[in-house]
Amino acid sequence: MSENFDFSTTAEDVADVFANEIRGRNVLITGTSIGGIGFETAQAIAKYANSVIITGYNAERLQLSADAIQKDFPVVNVRQLMLDLSSLASVRKAAAEVIAYLCTSDRLIKVLINNAVAAVEPFKITEDNLEMQMAAGHIGPFLFTNLLAPKLIASCGAAGFPTNPLARVVFVASDGHLLKAVDFSTPLGDPTNPARHESAFGFYQEMKSASILATIEMARRAKGKMEVFSLHPGCKPYHLGTGMYNDCHSLGLFDENEQPSPKFDWKTIPQGAATHVLSAFSSRIFHLNQSGSYLVDCKVANDQRAPHASDPTNAARVWEATERVLGQKFEV
Repeated sequence: MSENFDFSTTAEDVADVFANEIRGRNVLITGTSIGGIGFETAQAIAKYANSVIITGYNAERLQLSADAIQKDFPVVNVRQLMLDLSSLASVRKAAAEVIAYLCTSDRLIKVLINNAVAAVEPFKITEDNLEMQMAAGHIGPFLFTNLLAPKLIASCGAAGFPTNPLARVVFVASDGHLLKAVDFSTPLGDPTNPARHESAFGFYQEMKSASILATIEMARRAKGKMEVFSLHPGCKPYHLGTGMYNDCHSLGLFDENEQPSPKFDWKTIPQGAATHVLSAFSSRIFHLNQSGSYLVDCKVANDQRAPHASDPTNAARVWEATERVLGQKFEV
């Protein structure tokens, strides 16, 4: 079956095409509450995977997600991981738990999908004195990925995956990055930076630019030992948060009846999750050596990446700026 994927392709469509690539894999997906795009991704992958590790910061919601996946796919092993990406302590604890779990070859994780972000709400400061959007959407996932990277890379030596022997990391970005570059005038996530108080959506846009740039730099540093991709899942009128709703209204994305404007192309949740699955498992982008690329509608779309989020100099600056915030250096 060919990869004739487009805007309307669903996560299940992609999973069915790449069943052989998914089969037997152990996959970690962050942000998997029922009704969200991460849960939809987990569901599609669970159809064929050996195990899925799902994360969340609310134990009750996480259990509901695990139960729902297990009900539909009784054979797959579903493991729950408590993870609050806005808390550096929680990220470190969760990463240590994952590493401890990876004690046998049948538990090797070859795919990490960084899906979770904070809801776009009014300005909030985390326990680490960071702006919430940047903390949960970029700094937390950056730390989590780098702590797990040695284990991900070590999984490359495992047999049984001839179509794509490399581990793969996916960062879920957004075309919202087009509207705001990373502000390097102060530390990333600095809550005292007045430019970061313009709007909640502004926090979100800057964070997504940072994630895309970190993807580019991580791919460069990996030197072929691991594949890394970022993506835009498509516009979906769900779980936006009050902050984004206000900004979306000002941009004309919603009409006077609080309904998504028909002027824009909206995706369903299954459609939005399609590029997640493809980025994680497509053997075609593996063979074309596209690590570091940005994907849209299940296709490599680096031409849709903003210049400020494509510049390798900015990518190196984001990496180093994030290390400074964390007080720790990482070599992939």
